[in-house]
Amino acid sequence: MLLRLACLTVTNTFAALRLLPMGDRDKDVEILALRHQITVLERQLGADTRVRFA
Repeated sequence: MLLRLACLTVTNTFAALRLLPMGDRDKDVEILALRHQITVLERQLGADTRVRFA
């Protein structure tokens, strides 16, 4: 459990550092890509299932 937490911390740190040099346009493109991925996943899960974020 502790190893998993450490791995997630390192992964999230690198993800945050990657966003620092990005411009607004790059961030907008990434947001659109992530929204598209969520839409595809919802379609694969079925019409009655909706993704919830905790």
